[in-house]
Amino acid sequence: MAVNDADQSNKSHRTRQSGAKKDKKKLKKKKKQDDSEDDQKQQQNPKAFAFSSSNKAKKLQSRAVEKEQRRLHVPIIDRSYGEPAPFVVVVQGPPQVGKSLLIKSLIKHYTKQNLPEVRGPITIVSGKQRRLQFVECPNDVNGMIDAAKFADLALLLVDRGYGFEMETFEFLNILQVHGFPKVMGVLTHLDQFKDAKKLRKTKQRLKHRFWTEIYDGAKLFYLSGLINGKYVKREVHNLARFISVMKFQPLSWRTSHPYVLVDRFEDITPSEKVHENKKCDRKVTLYGYLRGCNLKKGHKVHIAGVGDYSLPGISALPDPCPLPSAAKKKGLRDKEKLFYAPMSGLGDLMYDKDAVYININDHLVQFS
Repeated sequence: MAVNDADQSNKSHRTRQSGAKKDKKKLKKKKKQDDSEDDQKQQQNPKAFAFSSSNKAKKLQSRAVEKEQRRLHVPIIDRSYGEPAPFVVVVQGPPQVGKSLLIKSLIKHYTKQNLPEVRGPITIVSGKQRRLQFVECPNDVNGMIDAAKFADLALLLVDRGYGFEMETFEFLNILQVHGFPKVMGVLTHLDQFKDAKKLRKTKQRLKHRFWTEIYDGAKLFYLSGLINGKYVKREVHNLARFISVMKFQPLSWRTSHPYVLVDRFEDITPSEKVHENKKCDRKVTLYGYLRGCNLKKGHKVHIAGVGDYSLPGISALPDPCPLPSAAKKKGLRDKEKLFYAPMSGLGDLMYDKDAVYININDHLVQFS
């Protein structure tokens, strides 16, 4: 016989009358009541809950004043206008430590594109309001000095087998001379350790050695091994996240001097002149993002490794890798450009020794 829904009665919940669970709930309820009573008493009579020791009150007051003074600082004037230029991330390390592989893994993480080779600056869009420019630092002293002058963030790669080598210490000393930008360490080749205890001790030793050179608490990342020729995605993701949210403090010398990190150049000397005399004066066009303050026509500029020259002309060009905008696209195929690497053969522009190639999609070509 079926029972009507109206006649159905469910068994009511029976609370605990004794046992460990009952005692735990009782203590929790009592603690909550005591805390609320203490808060109420403190609000009614705050002087009764103040410090009884004058020394303790003095220390608290001095600490509050120090925090307030630490918060105050002289405002830094930003002389640039428009969209900010990409932040430069310099990847430095001794030979065969994995600099190119780290850049390729980071480019793969940000743009989902495989980088054929690391050559020249590589610009990518890392967020709605941020762009990054990756540069591989050469191992000679002249290249290190040039890289230290324009680096906003330096990634120091360290091989776990050798530890900190001469190139790393030299680059750190060069960074200290040129304002000391942000520095993060990356420990590679950890997959060669077979003993977990030895790996843990090596990490601890290298971390404290890294802190001795920079400051206590400096960030040191670990790249354990390779999967399909790239670093582990989770480890690359953690490193990319720290790079994306890092705040870069502008250096006063850089903000008061204009400088350009060249990402592409062209020789526009007439071919007839070159054919007549191969050692004739060349006319070269340099492309790059302007940083610091404004640059004017006729300024004397220094080209690293070449010398001092005057600028016969300067012009503003459209941004090859702009920030994402909310403007409507003309078609579904018009996507945001997330990378710009003309020297590395990635993107619409590819640089060769003999010519410059521009890739145009078929749907954008109109035949007459």
